[in-house]
Amino acid sequence: MNSTADALQTTSDSTETGAQQIRDAIREAIVERRLSPGTKLSESDVGNLFNVSRTLARAALQALSYEGLVSVEKNRGAFVAYPSPEEARQIFAARRLVEPGILKEAAERITPSQVQHLKQLLLEEGRLMAERGQTARRAEIKASGDFHLMLASISGNLIMQRFMEELVARSSLVIALYGQSSVSSCGHAEHGDVIAAIERKDIETACHLMLHHISHIEADLDLRERKSVGLREAFEQ
Repeated sequence: MNSTADALQTTSDSTETGAQQIRDAIREAIVERRLSPGTKLSESDVGNLFNVSRTLARAALQALSYEGLVSVEKNRGAFVAYPSPEEARQIFAARRLVEPGILKEAAERITPSQVQHLKQLLLEEGRLMAERGQTARRAEIKASGDFHLMLASISGNLIMQRFMEELVARSSLVIALYGQSSVSSCGHAEHGDVIAAIERKDIETACHLMLHHISHIEADLDLRERKSVGLREAFEQ
């Protein structure tokens, strides 16, 4: 009896781990903007890509839908989410509420080696900014998001860390849709200013800089509502 229960538990754990690995891989592709908003994610395609069953693919897509990264539509399937302007505003409002708190916790716990790790991320981000091409651009975007995720990790709050993973991924979707400039979506110099304030133990300034930084990212978005027009009107404009 126990061996049967153990076997069932092992199968359950294996399924959960497999779905999580697929979920993490798709989330990373969204963060790096390799997957664009509106991209179709069929269970069969996901299953074939990762060499798993449709059941496992469905579990991964369902998990991503709970995070707001995938939209599952009846009779149509799953798609990379296409956040509305209002959702975009809410995502950045959430970041302004959450990230100063994460920063305060991180600043209380941070070690010299972790400061150096943050500086290494900054150097890598700067190096990638100087390179050209889509591959370097995607790597730069990931390095930029990793800065925020590293602070969440240093805070020691696992719940906030997972929450930040969702917020960074959803921010990437929003920037892909509404971003106006070709410059880094997450100011490189502003990251450096935050690290410098943390090193000085000036947490109030660090939090102020983080809020300014998040607002700067949002300011580069064009979130104006657009009226839908007919075919003829679209070509007459």
